[in-house]
Amino acid sequence: MKDILNADFVKGFVRLCDNGWKQGWHERNGGNLSYRVKSSEIEPLKGMLDHSGEWRDIGTEVPDLAGEYFLVTGSGRFMQNTALDPEANIALIELDEAGKNYRVCWGLRGGGVPTSELPTHLMNHQVKKAATNGKYRVIYHAHPANIIALTFVLPLKDEVFTRELWEMMTECPIVFPQGVGVVEWMVPGGREIAVESSKLMKKFDVIVWAHHGLFCSGEDFDLTFGLMHTVEKAAKILVKVRSMAPAKLQSMTSQNFRDLALAYNVDLDERFLDGADS
Repeated sequence: MKDILNADFVKGFVRLCDNGWKQGWHERNGGNLSYRVKSSEIEPLKGMLDHSGEWRDIGTEVPDLAGEYFLVTGSGRFMQNTALDPEANIALIELDEAGKNYRVCWGLRGGGVPTSELPTHLMNHQVKKAATNGKYRVIYHAHPANIIALTFVLPLKDEVFTRELWEMMTECPIVFPQGVGVVEWMVPGGREIAVESSKLMKKFDVIVWAHHGLFCSGEDFDLTFGLMHTVEKAAKILVKVRSMAPAKLQSMTSQNFRDLALAYNVDLDERFLDGADS
């Protein structure tokens, strides 16, 4: 078991959980994280895994992930405890050859199941695997306060959230040039919200769940955490701006964004630019 805990991907996973807790994004057992493990990472560990556990229904079907392994946070587990006792709070799971069931192969010592958001995580993994030719491996869900606050005062539209967040920091359109997708409030943990989220994940790396939180996806732990951190910092600035004045006196213009995109070689969707200047 010591070798599993010393695996680089496990240490990176634990570090992200701890960093998210320190940011204040994970009250109680809020938020969850999953990582699609590389075959080169799981092979050296297979002799230490338990493949005798019962198969459990995922709650959806992800055939393109059949047979793969995922490191996931546990349902009801607190992010703050992950670094203190990883084996009790996270799990390595294996999917069956149909992508319909999973079994726990390591972790959740004493019993337990993966995060209740497992259907959403796995459906998003399937979408991002296809969209990025396998490069994206991390799905991260957290409850940053400022982005949640904005879902009560901004129209729940992709173009509104994208443009408002882009205007807050010059780095934003560089860090998330695809923009931000928005899902109106839905009951979390089921297949319905997983389906709606995965539709948006085809286009965006960031999804806002109204009155709930953020879902982010990326190639590795640092990029995914950095994406969430950037979005929440922009949201924090926007909350400050809206509290200081009824309207912005100046901001970046659509042409400013086009100039920035040219300088940094990023593609910005004109849908978020045309007609958006005040």
